Amino acid sequence: MENSVRIRDLRRIKEYKFDTEGVETVTSKEQIATEKLVELCFDRFQQLASIDPTLPVIQRQNHIAYLEKCLKGLPEGYCTLDSSRPWLVYWILNSASLLKHRFSDTQLDRTVDFLKKCQSPLGGFAGGPGQIPHLAPTYAAVNALAIIGTPKALDAINREALIQFFRAIREPNGAFRMHIDGELDVRGAYCAIAAAKLSALPAEEFASVFEGTAEWIASCQTYEGGFGGAPDLEAHGGYSFCAAAALALLGRPAVCNLKALLRWTVNRQMAFEGGFQGRTNKLVDSCYSFWQGALVVIIQTLMASIDPFAKTSTTRPMFYSEALQEYILICCQRNNGGFIDKPNKHADVYHTCYALSGLSIAQHSEFTLEPRVIGHYANELLLTHPVHNIPPAAVSACYAYSSAAGSVPPSEGGSAEIEDIWDDDSERDN
Repeated sequence: MENSVRIRDLRRIKEYKFDTEGVETVTSKEQIATEKLVELCFDRFQQLASIDPTLPVIQRQNHIAYLEKCLKGLPEGYCTLDSSRPWLVYWILNSASLLKHRFSDTQLDRTVDFLKKCQSPLGGFAGGPGQIPHLAPTYAAVNALAIIGTPKALDAINREALIQFFRAIREPNGAFRMHIDGELDVRGAYCAIAAAKLSALPAEEFASVFEGTAEWIASCQTYEGGFGGAPDLEAHGGYSFCAAAALALLGRPAVCNLKALLRWTVNRQMAFEGGFQGRTNKLVDSCYSFWQGALVVIIQTLMASIDPFAKTSTTRPMFYSEALQEYILICCQRNNGGFIDKPNKHADVYHTCYALSGLSIAQHSEFTLEPRVIGHYANELLLTHPVHNIPPAAVSACYAYSSAAGSVPPSEGGSAEIEDIWDDDSERDN
């Protein structure tokens, strides 16, 4: 079988490297140093590809072995993430899912038991057993339980307590704190909305808890077009994803300037490296392959839902999907398992999750049943839901649970466009 998409001539793109225009700064020096590392990766790949034209090849089995090892036990360097243990579970499970690997039933059952221990009597999930409930691990735990998808997993969420937790951290203007008396930013709104949608909260409770939230999120959009963590803060890729995804789930995309957001987002793709940066004048980072790549897909879908005749067709993404795949596979893949931020960094489960998620978005972002895959056709990953970043089938299962429980159906609130496009991956999986 022929390769799906040919690699660009990596020698010709060297003209796109950063130009200091005669003025050196600390950030320009860092950018040039990063480009040199990326150039070494590209040059090495060119030599290898002249011998084996099927390259690049995703080292699927090595990545699976890396994730299997991580699920059983992590190195001591991860002890700093003791308050983020549901995140570690989610990053590992989602990475494995994208690679079309499912852990054993025994491992998954034990994982559900662990996540239940992280659930607080006050509602929501904590970063570990006995810790305080927090929106970030709540989002991660709900996503992990959705990926597992068993009745035990979906029934593990204490929905009544979760509603009470949301109300305890909600501000009168619709904003959300990350925990009681904690920091307030747009992550909180997204984490709460996404967890609420996947947890089958009743429609009337959903509407009440998130009253005014869309307007508060809109107030976080900056003059650049992207969103900051809170009003008057710098535009950032992670926060911009959270804002757009939250508005999509609320069915309120028209409250923000989508055209300005799209312009800002597509300009975060680096001309030479091919990956995305998180903020203006920052370095490339593989995790933004998802945060920015999925954001482009969300924006284009929302713009098309508002104006079917808009010049933002969802047939192809408005970012260079092939260049993004090249950066991930050539510069960020460790052959012995795991993905890195950029060359000369160490692999970790966070960057493994979001590099694979971004790779999936790049492969499947044309909204057709034909993925666009660089290198060997076996590089294709399972597609991921651009709003929830879990398998579309898992989203559908949670929404089906929601419908059975008499809660808000997927089409409630006008967000069906995002969900319907990505709710059936049966043809791609076969």
